[in-house]
Amino acid sequence: MFQRTLDLVVVGGCGHVGLPLALSFAAAGCRVGIYDIDTAKLERVGRGEMPFCERGADELLARLLPTGRLELSSKPAIMGRAATLVLVIGTPIDEFMNPSTRVFERVVDELGPYVRDGTLVVLRSTVYPGTTEYVADRLQSLGHQVEVAFCPERVAEGHALEEIGSLPQLIGVSNDQAFDRARDLFAPLGVEIVRTSPREAELAKLVTNTWRYMKFAIANQFFQMAHSAGVSYDRVLHAVRHNYPRAADLPSPGFAAGPCLLKDTMQLAAFTTDQFPMGHAAMLINEGLPGYIVDAIDRRCGLRRRKVGILGMAFKGDSDDPRTSLSYKLRKLLSFRGAHVLATDPYIADPTFNPLEEVLQDSEILIIGAPHSIYRSLDLDGREVVDIWNATRRGIRL
Repeated sequence: MFQRTLDLVVVGGCGHVGLPLALSFAAAGCRVGIYDIDTAKLERVGRGEMPFCERGADELLARLLPTGRLELSSKPAIMGRAATLVLVIGTPIDEFMNPSTRVFERVVDELGPYVRDGTLVVLRSTVYPGTTEYVADRLQSLGHQVEVAFCPERVAEGHALEEIGSLPQLIGVSNDQAFDRARDLFAPLGVEIVRTSPREAELAKLVTNTWRYMKFAIANQFFQMAHSAGVSYDRVLHAVRHNYPRAADLPSPGFAAGPCLLKDTMQLAAFTTDQFPMGHAAMLINEGLPGYIVDAIDRRCGLRRRKVGILGMAFKGDSDDPRTSLSYKLRKLLSFRGAHVLATDPYIADPTFNPLEEVLQDSEILIIGAPHSIYRSLDLDGREVVDIWNATRRGIRL
């Protein structure tokens, strides 16, 4: 049976990075293949159901499926029908906080038989510096004549559809031909293009996420300093920011977590010869914040045999993504101190969680773990509430 040519195939296309990109290209008129080994997610997408929260994606998916511009498959042969492959596989870190680059050796070897000569291979997820060159060399060693570009995603999870079409797109390439093809790939999205070398683009993505992580760390450090001194950090923040533009970008305190920030900071640390002490300091502050909160509560009122409720287990507000969420670390530390912990989240299905009403009724202490917007409307007056995010709009409380 004849199968029509696809404009591109997104490899790993049902994930948080791949699926919004596939939808964006299809919305721009491209014929897009979505290849993923997770058949459950493929089936959900095929039924018109988003497998995760993404603003505007449910409506867009429902609108695109009848057009036939999306084709879903768990069979790698679909890659042979496109001259452009977009890989959304990033570099993880291992238990020693070092980049685990072997994933690309495995992925390239698995995809190699389906990559036809002349293919443009685009790496989309964050990678360790040098990965783009490594992928190009390995594909060439397998006998494939391809172009490889690093074109990183730069979006905030939950806002991907908006930002894919509005933020400048970095294109890291080593020759003009690869640049022309990558530029033409993103042309339907109408975004500004910034050309770099592969290594420059790889570092730019790592620096971006690391800078955010370090800003959150200094915000959390300032908060701990003020709290330890018995000073209202709400009033400090107001004094610092009020009509003073040079301090407007100082974040509020909160858990700095998720699948990217810590990982990318540690990748940048591994890339440097001096091990990046400022990055490691940021890790100690951000990863230590749950412990600081637990210590403060335990000193004030004791945790042993106390019922403590955690509101929100996602890594950030109004998200259903629990990956590396520090709320789970908070739950573990509370349990170590002898507390009976009840956890809840409106977006995450977990058999260990409790209904919100039960957590509110049974908990002696409530801790806002993720600043979901629904918590602003809760009547928590008279309750002992820990809210370092100011999610309830009643001030930072610890």
